[in-house]
Amino acid sequence: MKALMIQGCGSNVGKSLLVAGLCRAAKRRGLSVAPFKPQNMSNNAAVTVDGGEIGRAQALQALASGLAPHTDMNPVLLKPETDTGAQVVVQGKRLTTVRARDYSALKPQLLASVLESFTRLKAAHDLVIVEGAGSPAEINLRRGDIANMGFARAADVPVVLAGDIDRGGVIGQIVGTQAVLDPEDAAMVAGFLINKFRGDPALFDDGYRLIEARTGWRGFGVLPYFLGAAKLPAEDALDLGGATAGGPLKIACLALSRIANFDDLDPLKLEPAVSLTMVRSGDAIPGDASLVILPGSKSTRGDLAFLRQQGWDIDLAAHVRRGGHVLGICGGYQMLGQCIADPDGIEGEPGETPGLGLLDVTTVMTPDKRLTRTAAVHAATGTLMEGYEIHIGRTDGPDRTRPFAHVEGAPEGACSADGRVTGSYLHGMFTTDAFRAAFLARLGAPSTATYGTSIETTLDALADHMEAHLDVEGLLSLAR
Repeated sequence: MKALMIQGCGSNVGKSLLVAGLCRAAKRRGLSVAPFKPQNMSNNAAVTVDGGEIGRAQALQALASGLAPHTDMNPVLLKPETDTGAQVVVQGKRLTTVRARDYSALKPQLLASVLESFTRLKAAHDLVIVEGAGSPAEINLRRGDIANMGFARAADVPVVLAGDIDRGGVIGQIVGTQAVLDPEDAAMVAGFLINKFRGDPALFDDGYRLIEARTGWRGFGVLPYFLGAAKLPAEDALDLGGATAGGPLKIACLALSRIANFDDLDPLKLEPAVSLTMVRSGDAIPGDASLVILPGSKSTRGDLAFLRQQGWDIDLAAHVRRGGHVLGICGGYQMLGQCIADPDGIEGEPGETPGLGLLDVTTVMTPDKRLTRTAAVHAATGTLMEGYEIHIGRTDGPDRTRPFAHVEGAPEGACSADGRVTGSYLHGMFTTDAFRAAFLARLGAPSTATYGTSIETTLDALADHMEAHLDVEGLLSLAR
């Protein structure tokens, strides 16, 4: 019953992949291992076996560990709703919504839930590998911290600090972090590693030795950039590429300002016959797109206003007139209807917003959130698909008589009369190979990818990559 924590010198230094790789390496050694992240901020959530939600990265780490995702793996999840406020999810369930400035007052009472979840995981497994959030160098946030050194000291977990050489200044990242840490926090650090190196690692030998000499910390290696990372589900919307080089079927997805659960796109990115483009602020929807996807959103009415600000409503109307297809998923499905009503102000100010009018349905926001894994049958092809639902709101209207799918015999989603505009609350549908093949075939493209196998193969390759370049045995031996 041991634990080890990977913290980073900043956000997006690769902590999530490092933990996933270590989990797979530990699993291959015959250990029962589980991932843990005390606090995460992400709108890309996964539904767990116990009916809650956690960050998508922890779900991937659970897969690397050979486990089903559980709410204990990420007891505090922050889901941004505005630039200054976020929904707080504790052990899988919504607790409240707070402004950023008020969150610090809430953190002390969250530590008990964090430690409770950690204790349960530690009791159930040989090893728990913990991922920090952001950087411990953000000492302005140290008071009441539950994500980095505050947790490490409360739970007595040794820390390895990861620096990102790809962004430059990695010597300053690591040495500077030690310089600003409280001595008792710095004492929790057992060593460091360098991530995302490109080129000849020998060129960094002098820098590596300098870090060791300046900090007194043990180095655990220099990890070259892992090219396979693009094949694994991304958690941060910043990691979504602009376009994938692929085949003749052009699919465009709108990069909404509060895009959520965009893992729907991951299986499509792996299809050789598909070219997937993220349409970002200021860009027009490509005129040659066969399919436009409206993804999920953490703030549906807010993102509908954002969509109109970009002129995408005009582009969508032209796309449909040209005979193009549209798929709205969750919040995107709600946007396609006639209106979205939020009488109780659940997602913001109370009110009603006209929809895009591409489906004859209306949505009313409700306080109850539906969180469930779902198996369904695609109405158009009769193909079984598996996914999950994570949404608030009820949608109904005449186009629901033409459902997108059936769940236990009941209609789900809606289709326009010509079948070109469809909407569904089912996230993750494209992970089912047979359904994805049937869906793409209707658009004239073959499917050759096997998504689940690809993810498993890539996780094994990640572990191999880390074993070849890092002292993995030494890292795992630090756990206590």
